[in-house]
Amino acid sequence: MQLGCGITGLVCAELLTKNPSVDEIVLADARTDAAEEMAARVSSDKLSIKKLDATKVTNLRKLLKGCDLVVSSLPWMLNMRVLETAASLGVDYVDFCLTIDKIEQYEPVAKMVKDAGITALTATGEDPGISDCFARAGANKLDEAWETHVMDGDSGSAEGYDFFSLWSPIDLLEETTVPAAVFREGKMTFVPPLHQKEFYDFPEPVGRLPVYKTNHEETYLMPRFIKGVKNADFRIAIDDNFASVVRMLRKLGMHSLQPVDVKGVVVRPLDVVVALMPRPTDLIGKVKGHAAIVVEVVGIKNGRKTVVKHWTTMSHEKAYELCRSNATGYLVGVGGAVAAEMVISGTVREKGLLVPEQLPAEEFISRLPGKGLEVKEEVTQL
Repeated sequence: MQLGCGITGLVCAELLTKNPSVDEIVLADARTDAAEEMAARVSSDKLSIKKLDATKVTNLRKLLKGCDLVVSSLPWMLNMRVLETAASLGVDYVDFCLTIDKIEQYEPVAKMVKDAGITALTATGEDPGISDCFARAGANKLDEAWETHVMDGDSGSAEGYDFFSLWSPIDLLEETTVPAAVFREGKMTFVPPLHQKEFYDFPEPVGRLPVYKTNHEETYLMPRFIKGVKNADFRIAIDDNFASVVRMLRKLGMHSLQPVDVKGVVVRPLDVVVALMPRPTDLIGKVKGHAAIVVEVVGIKNGRKTVVKHWTTMSHEKAYELCRSNATGYLVGVGGAVAAEMVISGTVREKGLLVPEQLPAEEFISRLPGKGLEVKEEVTQL
């Protein structure tokens, strides 16, 4: 069951149609137009489409009953409902972003999943997901890992659009309007939204871009699941235009998820903003440029300070050619597809809730080139 058929979920589903161990994929979403277009293009007898309102548990239960695996690419705030339903039905589970909004809640959720006897992989998209596996692989090459830093860069542009997101707009806007988590000297700290503009030199052809620290899963997961990490952060490329609009939305309170009454109609301000933005699927084929995910792990190897760097890049044009997606959607969908295949193949058999840092990172990374992602590695001793 592919639950959520947007720019990321459809990439995952299309890749899984090529897996000989998968004989049926149901594409489920409240809006089925993008799924219908994909199914017509791919023309696989494995695919069927269901209209679903995932906010209603009774609908979820009816749809998931009898499934072997559900892959959720819904906004993170809906994932917990899906996971609880999957656990109650004994259905294995994969998602692309962290199921729980605070890592402190990990233990009770993990216990629920383990008691249900299912395998549930959470946060397995691009970042989190591929990025965490890069961090795990980097740490594995060191005698001690001290720091982990994730950089997400994108030079993409879409003619005719000034303000847009290449993936879930509600997730990106929430991420850039709340305080950013930064793990410093073994303690979690927070800095204001879009607090400090820096520049990072991404691998070519992405190049030098302005980046900001934002609240992201890796900052919570890497220190918890990679022994020895005392400093961790996540930085994402945000251009000046997007940053200025987000700051204004925050000043106006339009970033809020708290319902307000507008002339007798109750709405969440952020939902209004998102409704006015183009859907990522509306931008398919219109985006030019490249995306990159880079992870640097700093530690010690043979007595010397060492940096292990992993990265991969993808052009928006290539992503369109491969899966009628953009580079961001493609990277997220690939991460989810690899995680799903590791469950399907039995590579991951453990019952319970697992994050990418707990997966066999080298095996995960070895599957990426087969899906069009070349992975580069650089080890530098200082």
